[in-house]
Amino acid sequence: MRFYFKLLTVNNSWMSKDKFRVNSMTFPVVGIIGNHHLIDDSYPVQASGTMNCAAISAGTNALPLIVPADPEFVSVERLMAVCDGFLFTGGRPNIHPEEYGEEETEAHGFFDRDRDKIVLPLIRACVEKGQPILGVCRGFQEFNVAFGGTLHPEIRELDGRMNHRMPPDGTLDEKFALRHEVRFRQNSIFVDIIGEKNVRVNSLHGQGIKKSGERVEVEGHAPDGTEEAIRIKGANGFALAVQWHPEYRAAKDPVSRALFSAFGQALKDWHQHQH
Repeated sequence: MRFYFKLLTVNNSWMSKDKFRVNSMTFPVVGIIGNHHLIDDSYPVQASGTMNCAAISAGTNALPLIVPADPEFVSVERLMAVCDGFLFTGGRPNIHPEEYGEEETEAHGFFDRDRDKIVLPLIRACVEKGQPILGVCRGFQEFNVAFGGTLHPEIRELDGRMNHRMPPDGTLDEKFALRHEVRFRQNSIFVDIIGEKNVRVNSLHGQGIKKSGERVEVEGHAPDGTEEAIRIKGANGFALAVQWHPEYRAAKDPVSRALFSAFGQALKDWHQHQH
């Protein structure tokens, strides 16, 4: 046993850390921000939808890694050291209005304060460092709040706005069906990526931007004026977010495929530069 231990610590070629590093350098790792859930109203989990993993795996050729959005388990620094980039996912809990200087009301729904504590500083840190980040739905709202923006708790209650929420009934295909158009502004980076100025999307959300954050550039709107696509001005890397759900059928939908492909190229460039 003593000889075996010495061999393993001096020359553990079959479990070599160097060998692990070489293998892990062949493709980027994307941290998929998880959400807190209770299974059967009693068992707490940190989880993310399978479609998020599928979109990262097929759409970016990166390794999807679901991370717990809880400062008890992770820190911004450690996450950035492990992951090349991040997908800020949708989720039922909303950002707590205290994060943008407003009081909680019944219209704001319910919250995940642990996720707030991780994602808002993580977004700002990635933008400054240049690590690629993509926001979806709640992630879109997190981008805005991270840079000083505010949110409407329920946009369907605003005059002239449509109901962007997910239908309560129907199959998954019916719930995630393309519902309305998004028109990108002139010279938008999204036009460069997708190749179209007008696209059809599956927008499924209750909240929306009230005031844009200081560095938030709105790139696309729904027909009712709701902001649906943004970028972070002056970001040192890929920093885009959309209010719809491109992760659904990401490998087949041309708009989703183009968006994740661009994210994948940014991840590859970052990964190669780091290693």
